[in-house]
Amino acid sequence: MSPPLVARVALPAAASLRALIDPLLSSHRGASTSPIRHTPPAPRCGCVALVGAGPGDPELLTLRAARLIGAADVLVVDHLVGDGVLDLARPGTERIYVGKESGHHTLPQEQINQLLVRLAREGRRVVRLKGGDPYIFGRGGEEVEELVAAGVPFEVVPGITSACGAAAYAGIPLTHRDHAQSVVFATGHRREGESALDWVALARPHQTAVIYMGVGQLASHCAALIAHGRGAGTPAALVENATTPRQRVLTGTLENLPGRAVAAGIRPPALLIVGEVVSLAGTLDWFTTTPATLAEAR
Repeated sequence: MSPPLVARVALPAAASLRALIDPLLSSHRGASTSPIRHTPPAPRCGCVALVGAGPGDPELLTLRAARLIGAADVLVVDHLVGDGVLDLARPGTERIYVGKESGHHTLPQEQINQLLVRLAREGRRVVRLKGGDPYIFGRGGEEVEELVAAGVPFEVVPGITSACGAAAYAGIPLTHRDHAQSVVFATGHRREGESALDWVALARPHQTAVIYMGVGQLASHCAALIAHGRGAGTPAALVENATTPRQRVLTGTLENLPGRAVAAGIRPPALLIVGEVVSLAGTLDWFTTTPATLAEAR
């Protein structure tokens, strides 16, 4: 089995990225940057935009996300927001870090919800920046429920979720007519007291399973998939720091991937991808084998 692949493509400098997006955004300058879509603002009330920052590479932001970041008064930032994304903010923009890491939460979720409401009621344009997509394991739904209850105007800007970004940059198509007719996402982190994942559903054949935040329980996850019908030789991969220059892709099988991960020192953030599509990673890899002409274009 080949050793882990390490990406060699550098991300653009913030100035280069801004030079790229400014002309694209200029044609939209006449449009309001306010993320108020459906509710007229109360007097002196600001607004909140839940913005997906994508899987890491700042060039994977949407134009809407870039424009809102550039217009924000305050950024409320998660742990997994990629390097370079915050550089799109104006000088002096307040940044509040509320990231959650394993075993350490800067603020409990309830306090984050209340913070968003308070900042908006101060009349500020708030961008709540989340890695990936706000509505895919980002607890965006909980935050929006709080904003609705408080009568705070808001919008949600989708982002490329980590599963899609990691798979694309690792050379793994999540679906393929010959290998997988469906794909399912699950999270390795559960509420305290909740039952285990639905392993019967995750272990179905002819499907790709992607498990977020599962590195800490990798051995038990792989064992559970095998116990519920997935073959021990089913291809599996871990993608660490996806879409960034620090990306590593480690491939193996459900049986041997946990040992390989320990030997390679794989650490969060990393996604587990399981299914026959993983066998295509070596053939379809492009991120670590980009020709010089394409690398220069980036």
